[in-house]
Amino acid sequence: MQTFVLIIIVVIATVHLMMASVLSLYSRYKVQYLSLAWIMGIFGVLTCVAIPFGSLLKFENIGLLHPFMLLALVVTSFLQGIYPLGISMPGYLQWGRMWRYALPAILLIILYIVSLLLGSRPVILRSYAELAGCWWRPDMLFRLAGFGLSIYYVANIIRLPHLQARSTEIPRYLKGYVTAMGANTVFYVVVTAVFDVNLLLVYYCLFCVLNMYLFYRTLETMAMHLPKPEIIEVDEAPTDETIVQADKEDFNEANRRRFERVEYFMQHNHDWKDNTFGRDRLCLATGINRHLLLQCLRSQGYNNSHDYINSYRIAALKRGVSSGSIRTVNDCLGVGFGSAKTARTCFERMEGMGLDDYLRRKKEERNSSASVS
Repeated sequence: MQTFVLIIIVVIATVHLMMASVLSLYSRYKVQYLSLAWIMGIFGVLTCVAIPFGSLLKFENIGLLHPFMLLALVVTSFLQGIYPLGISMPGYLQWGRMWRYALPAILLIILYIVSLLLGSRPVILRSYAELAGCWWRPDMLFRLAGFGLSIYYVANIIRLPHLQARSTEIPRYLKGYVTAMGANTVFYVVVTAVFDVNLLLVYYCLFCVLNMYLFYRTLETMAMHLPKPEIIEVDEAPTDETIVQADKEDFNEANRRRFERVEYFMQHNHDWKDNTFGRDRLCLATGINRHLLLQCLRSQGYNNSHDYINSYRIAALKRGVSSGSIRTVNDCLGVGFGSAKTARTCFERMEGMGLDDYLRRKKEERNSSASVS
């Protein structure tokens, strides 16, 4: 079991260091990724530091409220509290605030290490009945203080996003992440209080999966904000013979030709304004199967057929707003969205701003132009 736990720790360290490396690369272009890169890197480094100590633990003799587990609890609950709650974003502007939040944990850890150097030895608790006879010892006082401080940090993991949401807009997936991470940290509190090695493995795995979820959602958000391919007018759809010939000679050319056929259909047939129009109807209309359709769309920078079709709807929506034919969210239903909620969600995901804010801004621009003229 000890070897299996060490393997899990090594895997978790590797995953977090990999995520930190990728985010560090992207943070060179957008500073908002820097905070997450630091947090993932710290998790990875601390997990590496824990590897040699893990080999010294005898899980059958670890006892309750073990100092190593409490130390990990204090550190991880603090780090999970500063991201993504805005305390360290951007870190170079809020170092003072972050250090004040970390000061109790830093002082507690330093005092505990000093007490160990001065000869204090950790007490192994078999049951909480034994706590009554040794709670006053320096070792136990520090451990109980660490346990209480961790509970404070854990409470903030869950509490602060709801307070912050009143003044800033937090993505829905981020709220779900901090709630799940807070619940997982509560689970770790239980594991620390009533030790069980199997529960510890469950915590490690959930911790890694949740951070991987945040990592991939962050990259997805970044990918959605990449420059969108321009819609190029196609006057004539490629024939089947042209596509077959291109497929024999050049794979990329074949994808480009298939994409031109799809573009021709989208530009000369406005079936996409029907909210029931989707991938299957597009395949049927163009004579391209699902696999080749996805292949040709991705070769041109689109994630999938859903995003491709919605790009036409978004473009039509923006043209309608510019011309004045679209003034409210409900007017957006005429370009193919099934509901106002769908229009809002799609616009925010693909344009990086709220649809209501976009309509309000365009209305102010029209009013400003009218007053000037």
